[in-house]
Amino acid sequence: MQDFSSAKRKAARQIGAADTHNLPSNAELQMALKAYQALYQSDEQPIRLRQLREEALRFMHQLVDFNPFLTGSVLTGTASRHSDINLMIFADSSKEIELYLLKNAIPFETAERRLKQNNESTMIPVFTLFGNIAEVHVAVYGINELRRNTKDALDGKAPDRARIKQVETLLAMGANIGTA
Repeated sequence: MQDFSSAKRKAARQIGAADTHNLPSNAELQMALKAYQALYQSDEQPIRLRQLREEALRFMHQLVDFNPFLTGSVLTGTASRHSDINLMIFADSSKEIELYLLKNAIPFETAERRLKQNNESTMIPVFTLFGNIAEVHVAVYGINELRRNTKDALDGKAPDRARIKQVETLLAMGANIGTA
């Protein structure tokens, strides 16, 4: 599963747990996932993570005019063979991004994602781009959101995010764990 919230709900259903308030935190799940990957995917996962980070960096350079940030499992180091790449970009409108993608002949699909902000849920546009090894989900935020801490609808915490230079540093260091 691509997000911890869905994974926790599915696990609770599978064991018949009615009380979902005592489920592990996202940080605990991330630690367990990293331990699992170190034990069972120690050869494959670091190679795949590097490939995904390189792919993310390529798309970030293409979208440099929109202040791209890498987020999600590719940044945190828990990405695996089925992971996608998640980017945040900032623009006056999603039409600006759509026109940019069309002008540059970059194939895409559009969707929306729920975002929790100031205790309110809003929908934000998401463009799915098709990389060589993974889909790239590009969430479009307003320019005024660039300096704000946007919060993920699943846990209400600000997402970790990294700029181009930070991703380049992760790759240069061969780091398996990202910090934003």
